[in-house]
Amino acid sequence: MGKMIPASLTQKDLEKLMSDPSEDNRVETVTKISDAFNEGILTSQEHDLAQGIFRLMLKDAAVRVREAMATNLKENPGLPHDVALALANDVESVSLPVLEYSDVLTDEDLIEIIQSQSEEKQEAIAGRKLVSEQVSHALVETDSEKVVSRLVANDGAMITEESLARVIENLGDSETVQKALVGRPLLPITVVERLMNVVADHLKTELEKQKDIPPDVLTDLVLQTWERATISLSSGYSEDQLERLVRHLHKNNRLNHSVLIRALCLGDIRFFETAIAVLIDLPIQNARLLIHESGLVGLESICEKAGLPKSYFPAVCAAVAICRETDFDGADHDIGRYKRRVIERILSQYEDDNLELESQDIEYLLMKMGELPSESRLVN
Repeated sequence: MGKMIPASLTQKDLEKLMSDPSEDNRVETVTKISDAFNEGILTSQEHDLAQGIFRLMLKDAAVRVREAMATNLKENPGLPHDVALALANDVESVSLPVLEYSDVLTDEDLIEIIQSQSEEKQEAIAGRKLVSEQVSHALVETDSEKVVSRLVANDGAMITEESLARVIENLGDSETVQKALVGRPLLPITVVERLMNVVADHLKTELEKQKDIPPDVLTDLVLQTWERATISLSSGYSEDQLERLVRHLHKNNRLNHSVLIRALCLGDIRFFETAIAVLIDLPIQNARLLIHESGLVGLESICEKAGLPKSYFPAVCAAVAICRETDFDGADHDIGRYKRRVIERILSQYEDDNLELESQDIEYLLMKMGELPSESRLVN
């Protein structure tokens, strides 16, 4: 049940306000009138009178009075727009509750405040229950770590892929922003990859402080870390999302040859097929047919057209052959069985043909094999 408030409260308090205009009485009066206004029990005449008192109190020199108004009226959808806007443009102690909670304020109001007022106000707006894409974009443009981290951590904030890309570009090194991004549901796949790339760069910067790590070893380590993370990321997305990721990598010169081979070795034939399609500018279905149905000569021609070094061709042939031979029946360890057989076939292929793999590629394949269950465990 609501509070029992006399309908004549506003008139009585107005008379008391005129006879005893002390600051404490003004605070008490505006609080009581706000309660009555929120309850919705006022007559039309009293409702108009209450609004007049609110407008009068906006000019009150005592901050406490305006704070009481803002605190009590912040969630009232019937608050007059001019009163809400005046409170939102007031000092921080008055404006912050209204900026965070009032639905009376429009996107235009919020953007104007974001672009012209304090970081504290921007942060309050970033925490609103619902934040539109336009308001989110204005908040991202502040490039404030505090503001942006709160926005990104807010599940009620709608943020475009373009805005998220700017967040990573300008604030990706911030651990606070990174944590907010990682915790955000349904991040676009291209944004996740950008974030992983920033983390890899940060890892490289930290490792460079270790003077005993040779530069070439450091570069290989960071590259392998990024490649493994990218491939693991791609396996959980739809075909359309995977294509977006691959095109994003290609556009940013990160669709390198080794990531294609690693994808094959990790059982992600979809990534390899999509990458080949993008590299030779073909529809994915057409590329898939050429990879699996054109024979060794056709496969070699596709790889050459995609710019893959000839030294990688035996690995591609081995992986594609295993893919053709493997019957995935949905049983446990299907992917593990595939990975092990691909790696074994690749190593055997290079040994039989007296071909050489880069030492780091051999180490990588052996390491991945060591991480997999034994064949006997896979069969059981």
